[in-house]
Amino acid sequence: MTDYRRVHTPGATWFFTVALMHRRGNRLLVDRIDLLRSAVSDVRARHPFKVRAWVVLPEHLHMLWTLPEGDAAIGLRWGLIKARFSRQVPHGERRSDSRRGRGERGIWQRRFWEHRIRDEGDFARHCDYIHCNPVKRGLAERACDWPHSSFRRFVERGVYAMDWAADPPTRPDSAGE
Repeated sequence: MTDYRRVHTPGATWFFTVALMHRRGNRLLVDRIDLLRSAVSDVRARHPFKVRAWVVLPEHLHMLWTLPEGDAAIGLRWGLIKARFSRQVPHGERRSDSRRGRGERGIWQRRFWEHRIRDEGDFARHCDYIHCNPVKRGLAERACDWPHSSFRRFVERGVYAMDWAADPPTRPDSAGE
């Protein structure tokens, strides 16, 4: 088995990509967005973290989190979110022999991709990536048209204009530079 090593940086802000096992034509995350939101909320209640930005697409999601000072347990949180969501979804997905043998569901990819945010510029670039993703994937014409993201929260705070998601994306404070 591969020995995956993750950087443990207590209190850090992280960007994540988490994907379903079978991505082609799968709409489970948006069809069951209520279960996903509930799973995230339940885990946050027991293992706090601040969701800074997110977007949920049909078969994968991106999130930016900030962990509490002294806490670096990103794997624990994702494991709990995936497990809670999976327990609420009816059985019936395809499973490999390996997953059947381990008693695992076939909903999520086992791993997730993470990137520790290094500075404010890195944070802003990852927010842009998150909020532009539905447009890039052809799911919406503008970021504001996609209902499963934190984009409107950013508009309310003045980070983006409502019609943001031009190619390339621009921020209100950088217009005319």
